[in-house]
Amino acid sequence: MKDKTIDYVLRTTWLAVNKMYNEEAAQFGVTMATGFALLSIDPEEGTPSTSLGPKMGMEATSLSRTLKTMEEKGLIVRKPNPEDGRGVLIHLTEFGKEKRNYSRDRVLTFNDAIKENASDEELIGFYKVAEIINRMISNKKIYNQKETILK
Repeated sequence: MKDKTIDYVLRTTWLAVNKMYNEEAAQFGVTMATGFALLSIDPEEGTPSTSLGPKMGMEATSLSRTLKTMEEKGLIVRKPNPEDGRGVLIHLTEFGKEKRNYSRDRVLTFNDAIKENASDEELIGFYKVAEIINRMISNKKIYNQKETILK
């Protein structure tokens, strides 16, 4: 893999992880996006719908579709936010909490399997590189934004 670009390795690895999670989730009639949403919702207090998108890195339209499907499947309920009358809190149903526990177990199984097959040093390096990539992107250190607009 050393002759591949960093973005190629990231993309193909993520696609493999995505496929793996979707295959697991499909056995229970959900998707990886649903599992991620279940894990992002506070199981006790609920979560404001407006904070879910940024928390999950999803666009509002994709999140709306995911939440609608989750509601139709009985995984979540929407309730008015008592602290903000205009807002909505997303709460897990008992069924949603059950599926959340399953999703959490799948994520931890993946995490443990990787930890068993990678050294501490390799994992530290992985996290450091991921942090560098995220920091450079958020600080717009890769592409000159003015230069991109002018082309």
